[in-house]
Amino acid sequence: MKLTVFYSVLTSTLLAGSLAVAQDADVGKSTYEQYCATCHGMSGAGDGPLTEIMTTSVPDLTTLAASNDGAFPMLDVIHIIDGRTGLRAHGGPMPVYGALFDEESHSNSAYGDVLYTRGKMLSVAYYLESIQK
Repeated sequence: MKLTVFYSVLTSTLLAGSLAVAQDADVGKSTYEQYCATCHGMSGAGDGPLTEIMTTSVPDLTTLAASNDGAFPMLDVIHIIDGRTGLRAHGGPMPVYGALFDEESHSNSAYGDVLYTRGKMLSVAYYLESIQK
């Protein structure tokens, strides 16, 4: 009986976790489309409409795992999106989205701002992980 309850709880937890990840990817997709697609393209291939006038090449975000021995570099991606960690994408021309998301939060709480900002960045990172070739 105890084992059955354990498996039931485990299954519920895993299901809830996978739904949360799916939701993060959906939120991440809409956030990506709003903030990133202009440069990186709707597909993430680095072919957004602004690339025609940019002097810096825009990376193909669908090959991040392939360029990292098949493992998606989640922490590096989050640091690049954040932009406040000292690891700046493309030498610096990419906007600092961590600061932008902080300003967007309007939670009137330091903790709310942090959760909002980290949630947005993590959602985009989950979405980018989902589009790897």
